[in-house]
Amino acid sequence: MVRGMNMTDVVRASDLGITIGALPRGRRNLISDVPGVRVGHTTIDRGEYQTGVTVILPPAENPFVHKMTAAAQVINGFGKTLGLVQLDELGTLETPIALTGTLNVGKVHDALVEYMVELCKKDGIELTSINPVVGECNDSFLNKLTDRPVEKEDVFAAIKSASADFQLGAVGAGRGTACHSLKGGIGSSSRVVTFDGKEYTVGVLVQTNHGRLADFTLLTGPEREQLLHRYDGAAPDKGSCIMVLATDLPLSDRQLRRVLRRCPVGLIRLGSFIGHGSGEIAIGFSTGNQFDLNNHAAIQTVHQLDERQIDQVFRAAAEATEEAVLDSMLTAETVTGWKGHTKEALLPLVRPFLASGEFMPDRS
Repeated sequence: MVRGMNMTDVVRASDLGITIGALPRGRRNLISDVPGVRVGHTTIDRGEYQTGVTVILPPAENPFVHKMTAAAQVINGFGKTLGLVQLDELGTLETPIALTGTLNVGKVHDALVEYMVELCKKDGIELTSINPVVGECNDSFLNKLTDRPVEKEDVFAAIKSASADFQLGAVGAGRGTACHSLKGGIGSSSRVVTFDGKEYTVGVLVQTNHGRLADFTLLTGPEREQLLHRYDGAAPDKGSCIMVLATDLPLSDRQLRRVLRRCPVGLIRLGSFIGHGSGEIAIGFSTGNQFDLNNHAAIQTVHQLDERQIDQVFRAAAEATEEAVLDSMLTAETVTGWKGHTKEALLPLVRPFLASGEFMPDRS
């Protein structure tokens, strides 16, 4: 197993002077800029096995006891997620969100059940039901996914390692994924919005496995044709992108679903057409209201954003998603896996474009 590069060793869009949108980034420019949110990975790098688990933890020590407002939006449903039906029906999140490779979804779900049962036992709660949320991307080009190498211990290790400073690129659930025919992975970004003089954060984490090189909007000039010829630029747009959004802005589940519909704008601005074989799914939660399991009042008070002000939040979701996708590629190293298949890293390929000014730095 590997843990990936330290954040100090990677090059992100912000390091290259690339401006995406108009809103300010958060301090870390990660989903964990939302207070209390943490992310952990377990990365499996064993020859023909190139896969892993990424877990997004909401702030509550026990999210079953302190549920968060949540929603999901399926843009194209070629995916194998678990937990979205109840999440959308009740509008709350009660477990960490886990991402992995396609055929590991059931095993990761089972591990989350065991984790939550044990967590609730410590709080004196005997569970009779729990709704883990698990998303996936198909990493079968680099990973022998039919062997399902992810184990319960990998999920527990990802949870245990979770922190506000986490790695990006070919790590965790992004180890075996591809994006625009090159190496994809885990990316993240955040934006800050201000209402009534108070700052709030909108953070996005993506697991990228979608798009065609021919459609990638950041490649221009004569070198572009060489790259298209070399890296199968005409390949179909398939593979999926899971987008996880967190915010401390008090939003209702309906408002949150509206915000999630804007996440694909970030994919589209980089050239995704959301093909038939690509599962684009957005999952989001807000820490702005917590629903305490032990609060039995018939009428409960919640706060929510004035809907007339929501445009700024739409923009934040789109901008953060776009930068998260780009960072998932810039921070990923070249990976060789199953059957000797290789996906090459973006950064070494775009350095000539940076020198010539043909890699567009302004995405505002």
